Amino acid sequence: MKIAFHGAARTVTGSKHLITLNNGKKILLDCGMFQGMGPQTTPLNQNFGFDPQEVSCVFLSHAHIDHSGLLPKLVKEGFNGEIYATPATVDVAQVLLKDSAYIQKQDITYLNKKRKEQGRELLEPLYTEQDVEKTLELFVPVPYGKKVTRDENISFRFYDVGHIIGSATTYLTLKEDNKITTLAYSGDVGRYSDPILHSPQVFPQADYIIIESTYGNKLHLPIESYAEDLYDNIMETCIGKKGKLIIPAFSVGRTQEVLYGLNDLEIEKRLPDIKYYLDSPMSTKVTDIVKQHPESFNRSVQKLMLTDKDPFSFKGLKYIADKRESQALNSDHSPMVIISASGMAEAGRVKHHIANSIENWRNTILLIGYCEPQSLGGRLKLHPETVTIFGKPFNVKAGIKSIDSMSAHADYNDLSQYLANQDPQEVKQVFVVHGEPEVQAEFKRRLNKKGFKDVIIPEIHQEFGLS
Repeated sequence: MKIAFHGAARTVTGSKHLITLNNGKKILLDCGMFQGMGPQTTPLNQNFGFDPQEVSCVFLSHAHIDHSGLLPKLVKEGFNGEIYATPATVDVAQVLLKDSAYIQKQDITYLNKKRKEQGRELLEPLYTEQDVEKTLELFVPVPYGKKVTRDENISFRFYDVGHIIGSATTYLTLKEDNKITTLAYSGDVGRYSDPILHSPQVFPQADYIIIESTYGNKLHLPIESYAEDLYDNIMETCIGKKGKLIIPAFSVGRTQEVLYGLNDLEIEKRLPDIKYYLDSPMSTKVTDIVKQHPESFNRSVQKLMLTDKDPFSFKGLKYIADKRESQALNSDHSPMVIISASGMAEAGRVKHHIANSIENWRNTILLIGYCEPQSLGGRLKLHPETVTIFGKPFNVKAGIKSIDSMSAHADYNDLSQYLANQDPQEVKQVFVVHGEPEVQAEFKRRLNKKGFKDVIIPEIHQEFGLS
């Protein structure tokens, strides 16, 4: 048995981990798109490093594009097996993948217009909406905890990992040559104090573990304070400076947490009386899906829903769907809060809002999640004097703020708790993925101190034999 790491290897995007059994069966854990990596992004997304036609099945940990975004390309290039995921992940992936295809179509149309004028070769998208439709036909929804035997070699269970709605630890039981090997893949690990979702579930002892490490060297601030942080930023920017508060937020997870926090402030009768906009059609669709899966909510949210049927809405919130309505917000100079995708500010409507707001000192850009260093959000976190957006330089006069406590990724304490049910002496190897190299190195040292002896930080396309 072998495993090769074709993404999220010494970086935080593009998760793809390929297991090859001795009989030739190939199992793919996630099929994510690389995002926000500058000039490297396109070449990394064009080449898998393996033949999609040879893959037997896929296990999808969750719907985020950096874990699911190349599934339609996989299908386009010949994959025709099952894609196993939780029901909520299937629902969310449908929206995100269709949106990804649409964005690619728009971007390629724009780029090809210029390339045609220059007499250059025209580009093609990674995949189309038709490829997405074919991909959706291959999804097999499997609820948490249900044991599924795919064939004589492969059985599995999903365990709730608390990162976003539907996210799961994939626990594989693999049989070959009359020997059983168990492998646990964390996907992205959530927090044990998430305001909306359940804490990560305990999973059985594993021979091998693949674990993310996004914040493997950090300790988050208490997440309970994030509604107060939202309030402070609204008061400072919208009430104090009469400006706009622009919040780049991932459509899945962060958007719902912001809405939930603002709803909390309304319940406490402290929500400032200004305009609030959710300007992202995809975020609106995902929020509707989240509402359809209350089984994923923790006890506090379920208790609240006895008296508040919609904990993600509040007085004054307006959903923006029409593009012209979105553009009109740029000419409205009254105080307001705009929540819009994407979370890294690398694409989507929020990028336009930032471009139209960043040179006004009254405004604030509030970053609330992880931003890849080369993304617009990552560059803004460095508080530059100027920043390039859509190829044009802008003077950064708006305030740049962050709420680090809102991360959906586990910090090193959460990751340690996630592994606490494992006997380190029984774990043959731990593979650390989905993190920046210096973070992974520090997380590896922490794991060694906790008794995990063989901890590996794989490089891109590196392959290992599993004894």
